[in-house]
Amino acid sequence: MRIAVAKETLVDESRVALVPDVVAKLVKQGLEVEVETGAGEKSFFFDKAYEEAGAKIISDNDSFWRETDVLLKIGVLQDSEVEKLKEGGIVITFLNPLGNPTIVQRLAERKITAFSMEMIPRTSRAQVMDALSSQANIGGYKAVLLASAALPKFFPMLTTAAGTIKPAKVLVMGAGVAGLQAIATARRLGAIVEAFDIRPEVKEQVQSLGAKFVDVTLKESTVAEGGYAKEISEQAKQHTREVLTQHVAASDIVITTAQVPGKKAPLLVTKEMVDQMKPGSVIVDMAAIQGGNCECTEAGKDVEWNGVTIIGPVNLPGTMQVHASELYAKNISALLKLMVKDGELNLNFEDDIISGACVTHDGEIRNQRVKDALAVAVGS
Repeated sequence: MRIAVAKETLVDESRVALVPDVVAKLVKQGLEVEVETGAGEKSFFFDKAYEEAGAKIISDNDSFWRETDVLLKIGVLQDSEVEKLKEGGIVITFLNPLGNPTIVQRLAERKITAFSMEMIPRTSRAQVMDALSSQANIGGYKAVLLASAALPKFFPMLTTAAGTIKPAKVLVMGAGVAGLQAIATARRLGAIVEAFDIRPEVKEQVQSLGAKFVDVTLKESTVAEGGYAKEISEQAKQHTREVLTQHVAASDIVITTAQVPGKKAPLLVTKEMVDQMKPGSVIVDMAAIQGGNCECTEAGKDVEWNGVTIIGPVNLPGTMQVHASELYAKNISALLKLMVKDGELNLNFEDDIISGACVTHDGEIRNQRVKDALAVAVGS
């Protein structure tokens, strides 16, 4: 069975799906691995390293895509790339199936078996394959570093001959994987940290990292399938913003991480809230690509609003491409180990991980949430 690692085409995508160390392990398992020329260059993994690991370097882009059995990527699949895939083949990557269900429909029409890394179940057994978490962890770390670089103040408390410097105050909105890493990183840098999440059950995790949990009581369910935060009502959103306003105003840095799969990011920080922040304060909006948690955010840009800097990064893991690629490669390798037996593909759809991650197979869309998203997209 041939496994191929594609070179990413998006300008801001510098990661690669497999790294040489993982390739070597797959080759030892009897798999044939091919790597498109230059696939790992932006991640500082060069063709020579892949060859030494046992991979074959392919320079012909057309044959590379057309002839491979299993194609591996990390960046979201583009429409033009779908047309190049081998009909009846397999692709594994981030697909954004709830946000872009029409591409899933096209994959089904071409009878391609597609596995979306976003759809890996959030279970203890699937943790080693959970690419969303591995990449979000990196994003949360880098978001704090961006904020610290932009903030015209120290993070920790310092006692100097000229007087004492007060520690920075950081508010993290959203206590998922990215938020928890942001909390831990800000604390390591010496900041005073508060955190908010609509899911009250994460309070203990926040406090265990040394942060204060901001309680906002909501009279509705806030947890979706898989433990993710779900979209809440407009009334609940308004109440949340009212409670958070004073906390935002008192913060030197606000890190927002709240996203809902397939939906526009919830608005947590309004322009009026930004107006109340001190000049020199910084907001890093990790939901920028989904419209932003802050009303002033512009995806991919740094915006200044009345003296407050709002940073809207679109691919933070891609700015730490070495470790991001290494972690993703391990996620992919673990999934392949589950799918391949004795060097042959064995798709057991009774396995909850394989069934959950597979969005198209044998010409059909297998995931009901994706079907529902497609019906909405087509209807609109």
